[in-house]
Amino acid sequence: MKIGFLGPKASFTYAAARAAFPDSSHQLIAFDSITEVIRSYEQDLVDYAIVPVENSIEGSVHQTVDYLFLQSDDTRAQAEIVQPIKQQLMATSADKKIEKIFSHPQAIAQSLKYLQCHFPDAKIESTDSTAYAAKFVSEHPEKNYAAIAPTASSLEYGLTIIAQDIQEIDENFTRFWLLGHTTPKIPLPVETEKMTLALTLSDNLPGALYKALQIFADFGINLTKIESRPLKTFLGEYFFLIDAQFSENYLYLIHALEKLGITVKRLGKYKVYKMS
Repeated sequence: MKIGFLGPKASFTYAAARAAFPDSSHQLIAFDSITEVIRSYEQDLVDYAIVPVENSIEGSVHQTVDYLFLQSDDTRAQAEIVQPIKQQLMATSADKKIEKIFSHPQAIAQSLKYLQCHFPDAKIESTDSTAYAAKFVSEHPEKNYAAIAPTASSLEYGLTIIAQDIQEIDENFTRFWLLGHTTPKIPLPVETEKMTLALTLSDNLPGALYKALQIFADFGINLTKIESRPLKTFLGEYFFLIDAQFSENYLYLIHALEKLGITVKRLGKYKVYKMS
C-alpha cells in the first residue's frame, strides 16, 4: 500500500503517516507540497494521502481546506490523527551565529515569540515543510543557517538541536486528515467521531447562517468548529467550514440543510485518533 505525505522524511506529517501505517510493508511517498500530496491521491499514484488540516495555535491550514473545497470533487477524510507538536531549533553545529532561520509558516508562527526574543536580527524564510527546512540547512553546513523542525529531523539530517521546545504554547497539537476511499485499520486509540461539512449559503435567504445553525441544534448535534473562508469569486462571498460530533442523523441533517437552499459539501465523517 502507498501513502502520500508532505515530505521530506522526518516531517510531522511523516510521523502521523507512520503512526497510522506502522507496518514496514506500507510505502510512504514524500511530496513537496500539500497540493501535490492531495493530487497524488486524486491521480491514483497513492492509496491514501495524509495532510495537515489545523493547528491548535495557528488555526486551519488553508492550503488543505481551500483545495479540498474549491478544487477537489469527492476526496474525503477517512480518519483524523491528532499529534502533539514540539518545535526544535537546529543547526549543523551548536556554535553557529544564526543569521537565517527556515521552516514551514505554521512552525514559524508557533515559535515567533522565542525567535524575536533570542534571534531578533535573524532573517526568517518559509519552506514547504519543517523537514525540508532541516534538510536544506544540512546541505549548507558552511552557512549560518538554522531550521525549526521536529526532533526526528535532527536525527535524519545530522543536525544539532540548539534550542528545545520553542513553541509558544505547551499544549500544541496538529490535526491531520487521512484522505482515501475506505477507512483503514489504524493502531491508535480513538478519542471521538466527527464529521466535517462545507456550507455555501443562499444569497437571498435572510438569516441563512442562523437558520443553518438552528438545524444542527434541532438535531441535537454539537459543533466543535465553525470557520468562514473566501469563495475566491467576489469580495464578501464565503463558504463555512463546520466540524461537528458525528450523528447517525448525518444524511437527514444534510437533507434539511439542502431544503433551505444551502449547498452542502461533505468533506468526511471519521474517527479521531490521538498520538502519544
